[in-house]
Amino acid sequence: MIGPITQPSEVVAGLILEGELRIVGRSTPPKTPDVRDLARWLQPPTGQHPWPASVKGTTLDRFNRDKEPVALTLVDPLVVEVSADTAWSSRSFRHPLRLLRARPELSPTDIILPEGLKLAEQ
Repeated sequence: MIGPITQPSEVVAGLILEGELRIVGRSTPPKTPDVRDLARWLQPPTGQHPWPASVKGTTLDRFNRDKEPVALTLVDPLVVEVSADTAWSSRSFRHPLRLLRARPELSPTDIILPEGLKLAEQ
């Protein structure tokens, strides 16, 4: 996520692709009530996190011209429900996602690549 753990300004979304939790997009800034609800589920990582502490802007948004590093606030992976445009650019969503709610009852391994989204051919 981006921003403080107590007040995230954007959610960095990931999906397990080819056995790894990979960044597939980011959200628009969530509304204040959604921020409060999300923050209560966020915990610092208990082990090694699969993502680095900062990434290029193009990692979060393939069409972002800003290549400057973006600092990530690493947390234990948490499943969140999002609304997404179906535009998919082989390994990420083309447009920002919209946070709907946290789904702490699910594990990231419970989530499968949505039908219709295909990985790019190697």
